[in-house]
Amino acid sequence: MSNVKTLNPLIPDPEIFQDFVDALGDHIPAIERDIGRLKNAPEDRAVLADLFRAVHTIKGDAALCKLDLAVRIAHPIESILSRLREGQLQFSDLIGEAVLLALDRLELAIDAIGAGRSVENLRLDKLIQGLDALGGCQPAEVDQYSAELIEAVTGFQPIASIGTAPRQARPVLRSNEHLANDLRFFRSLAQQFENRSPLFKGRSARLLKLALDTNAEAGKPVDPVQLAAAVYMHDLGMMFVPESVWLKVGRMTDEEKQQLRQHPLQGAGLLQRMEGWEEAARMVAEHHEMPDGAGYPRGLGQRDICDGAKILAIVDAFEAVTLKHGQRGHTRSVLRAIAEVNACDKQFAPEWIAPFNAVIRRQVEAAD
Repeated sequence: MSNVKTLNPLIPDPEIFQDFVDALGDHIPAIERDIGRLKNAPEDRAVLADLFRAVHTIKGDAALCKLDLAVRIAHPIESILSRLREGQLQFSDLIGEAVLLALDRLELAIDAIGAGRSVENLRLDKLIQGLDALGGCQPAEVDQYSAELIEAVTGFQPIASIGTAPRQARPVLRSNEHLANDLRFFRSLAQQFENRSPLFKGRSARLLKLALDTNAEAGKPVDPVQLAAAVYMHDLGMMFVPESVWLKVGRMTDEEKQQLRQHPLQGAGLLQRMEGWEEAARMVAEHHEMPDGAGYPRGLGQRDICDGAKILAIVDAFEAVTLKHGQRGHTRSVLRAIAEVNACDKQFAPEWIAPFNAVIRRQVEAAD
């Protein structure tokens, strides 16, 4: 594998180089849009053809400019897209994330070359090595190779792989003080989310009590500290979704639904990048999954969803229904919410309904 230092990151002709920079700036946004379209229609051959042509053009322009580094990055991407277009590989979120990362690093490298800066900190050797391996891998290995490429280049596990398979990570030992400091930070973020609407005031505290009490009722099979972090962070990804989408009253478009359904992975991604919160990240990533596989973002089934996510799904839905029927008075809205939760036998894990019911029953009796 060629070392980046041998790839001649010099500018042979400043005018032609600037033409390449301008053209690259036009191609990248279109490529990003097309990859977003593939997430909704992964076998759309017209979109795949557009993507292939765009990357092929980038490679050709780079060759004319004698930018060997850009050619070495674009060529394996072109090979990957060619195999996708021919049906040899199937598009996945991880492939999309790997391609976007590669193009992002290409842009950063070109910016650095234009400014006379070093490109060594971009880990381009690892990027090119990973792209070459991905371009020639077997179909069953695509997601694994994509995830390894992303982690090798960025140092982080890709968001699209969170909650799919257990990682062999070293145990992280952190003091109670560190954990408490993190939780205070998570709570402050949750409070910022609450400030987006008057209806959300006190929401995190209510959800936290319900989740912890339900977990305690079942004998605390879920780590309470991890569960608390998940409660605070589970909807933080919504802050990356336009308010016009997540506060929309009418029917959502398919594109708006897709935007909304990415928020668990965005919230989980923030937790995943902090040492010691892997369990909480998985809870956040899976809290909109359903036992029958009809949930999102991955369509996981009953056996694949962690207990913390199952608890979070129930208390989150209960809170939403309680707010919806708040005009009925506290007790009546609670009774309506518990009835709706119990009626949704396919949406929630049945083994957690009984502990949750017991907690709500005590709350209603205490209020009476």
